[in-house]
Amino acid sequence: MIAGLLFLAFAFFAVAQAATVRNGGQTAADAAALGAAEDDRRQFFDGFLDAVEAARGWQDWLAAGAPLTGDGCGAAAHFADRNRSDLLTCDPVTRDGDLGYRVGIETRFDTGRTIVPGADNRTAKATATAVLRPRCVADGPDDDGTGDDGTDGGESEDNGTGTGGGDSDGGTGDDSDGSDDTDGDSAEEIRLRCDGEDLTIDPEHAGRDLKPSDLFSVVLVE
Repeated sequence: MIAGLLFLAFAFFAVAQAATVRNGGQTAADAAALGAAEDDRRQFFDGFLDAVEAARGWQDWLAAGAPLTGDGCGAAAHFADRNRSDLLTCDPVTRDGDLGYRVGIETRFDTGRTIVPGADNRTAKATATAVLRPRCVADGPDDDGTGDDGTDGGESEDNGTGTGGGDSDGGTGDDSDGSDDTDGDSAEEIRLRCDGEDLTIDPEHAGRDLKPSDLFSVVLVE
C-alpha cells in the first residue's frame, strides 16, 4: 500500500517535471522568435529616424518595406541561450504580409532521472513564430508637402513687391523670406495615424521623443 502510494507520488512528480521542461522550452522558443523580430524592429526604427533626418524615404521604413542587413537569427540564438536552450532552426517568414521569423529550439535542461520508464533525462523541443507589424500610416502631407510649401513661399514673393520693385527692398525681402522657408522646412512636422490615434513627430527631436514600439509592434502568431 505504502509502496504503491510512493510510486504514484514519484510518477506524478515525473509528469510535473516533464511539463516544466516543456513549458520552459516553449518559453525559450517564444523569446527567441520575439528577439529576432525585435532586432528587425530596431533596424526599421533606426532607418526611419535616419530617413526623417534626411527628409526623404521615411515612408518605406515606416511601412517596414525597406531592405535590412541585420542578423535576426543571431538575436534568436542569443535569447535561446539566455533561456538555457539551443537554436535549431531560424527561418524568415511572412504572415499576412508581416515579416517575421519561425524558430525551433531544444532545451539544455531535462527531466533528470525518474522512476517512469523512458522518461529519464528528456529534453524538450519547441517552435514559435513572431512577426513585426507596422502600427502607423502617414496622415496628411508627406515629404512632397514640404517641397510644395517651399514653392508656395516662392510664389508669394513674386506676387508681393514684384520683380520690378526696388532692388534694395526686393533683396531684403528675399533674404528674410528665404530664412523663413528654411526654418519652415526644418520644422515641418510628420503627422501619422497609429492604431487609430494621432501621432505628430518633430523631425528635429524624433530620436528623443520616439521609441520603436510607437511605430511597430512585435507579436507571436501561429
